Amino acid sequence: MPTAVLGIDSSTQATKAVLVDAESGEVLAEQRAPHPGGTEVDPRAWIDALGTACEGLLERADAVSVGGQQHGMVLLDEAGEVVRPALLWNDTRSAPQAAALIEDIGGAAATVDRIGSLPVASLTATKLRWIAENEPATLDRAERVLLPHDFVSRRLSAGGDAFFTDRGDASGTGYYSTREEGWDHELLRLATGGRDLALPELPAAPQQVMARTASGAAIAAGTGDNMAAALGLSLGPGDVSVSIGTSGVCAMVSDARPADASGTVTGFADATGRFLPMATTINAARILDFARELLQVDFAGLADLALASEPGAGGVTLLPYFDGERTPNRPTARATLQGMSTATTRADIARAAVEGLLCSLADGISALEDLLGDSLPGGRARRIVLIGGAAQNEAVRRLAPAVFGREVTIAPEGEYVALGAARQAAWALTGDEEPPAWEIAGGRTLTAEPTPQVMDAYRQLKERTSEWS
Repeated sequence: MPTAVLGIDSSTQATKAVLVDAESGEVLAEQRAPHPGGTEVDPRAWIDALGTACEGLLERADAVSVGGQQHGMVLLDEAGEVVRPALLWNDTRSAPQAAALIEDIGGAAATVDRIGSLPVASLTATKLRWIAENEPATLDRAERVLLPHDFVSRRLSAGGDAFFTDRGDASGTGYYSTREEGWDHELLRLATGGRDLALPELPAAPQQVMARTASGAAIAAGTGDNMAAALGLSLGPGDVSVSIGTSGVCAMVSDARPADASGTVTGFADATGRFLPMATTINAARILDFARELLQVDFAGLADLALASEPGAGGVTLLPYFDGERTPNRPTARATLQGMSTATTRADIARAAVEGLLCSLADGISALEDLLGDSLPGGRARRIVLIGGAAQNEAVRRLAPAVFGREVTIAPEGEYVALGAARQAAWALTGDEEPPAWEIAGGRTLTAEPTPQVMDAYRQLKERTSEWS
């Protein structure tokens, strides 16, 4: 029998498991199970979903790895039991704590120099500070703090008590230093009001085997979902992935350690020893969800409407900050639809929704290029790869190269976080210097006439509304 590895994606919405041939990267089987909604979730629900998604697959695997949603705060007590529901990345209640942490560390420049990123409400440290200020008794009961992927990996291990993470996911906590490449316990105590919490073990090398399952399968370190997706897509330095799911993530693989004091780009590490600077939006696929429900059409109908309108949507522009925003950092913002008249059609509104989504992502790509341009040929990304559920929408595909102003590669449909976790698991089996080379077939490269006027209108609206909330 061929050697098989299991990659698990424990995302905001579901657990997805893919069994993969370790040598070729061929997907042998895949299963999934849903997660409960909300921004505050009992992490034990992830374990229930794990059992369903991995049923019949885990026992076939020689190695396993978990890619998980970033930043979520999981607290365990001395007995290893969950202390309270996890606060997820998209819970923005800790925005004031993020601002306070930056001030306490010594300002934006000092913070970014130390951590690599400027804390926003998504990061784990800000959630710990919120708990310290609002639920101190909860924090007093806590012994350990984990990320979602750490919690799932722990339950996979023999005995269910392994305690480890990786530098990629750790770099999104706010108490890992990308400068020092390790935990910063002083920053952790700053977040917790002086309380000490146990932190997971970090691997000495990204391909290290960190634990074993009850049946003896190797467990790799795992990583954050964005780092796993970069592995699954086999991205190299200068490549940008644009993921359109619950969140919108523009991520570029970089050999250079990024440091953006403005906070627009987060200077995360990746799962291979490089870095993965990212610009992340809270609003992504939900923009299309809102437009679809408003216009009472399905996603195909939304695409048809959007493509029936003209570039610029008849003068209608959507600033899509429906539930606050992370990039730019406007946690209390709301969406703005501007430029409507009695001549505005349903097609114009559909087009404005798709263009608003893509303009928001184009801002993210520009931020990465502005920060890292010196290391890029011609100052531009080497390649843009579009992934995620909303990337399957025909209007998104056809308008992306127009709004971005360059060709876009549409990755074939696939579970890239789970696939990247599987690739990491295969890497742990070989122990080689580099992860195995798996070919991704079936991608399409699309071009379109650029529409810079769409981006101009979007940025003007963003500027005008900067002080609204």
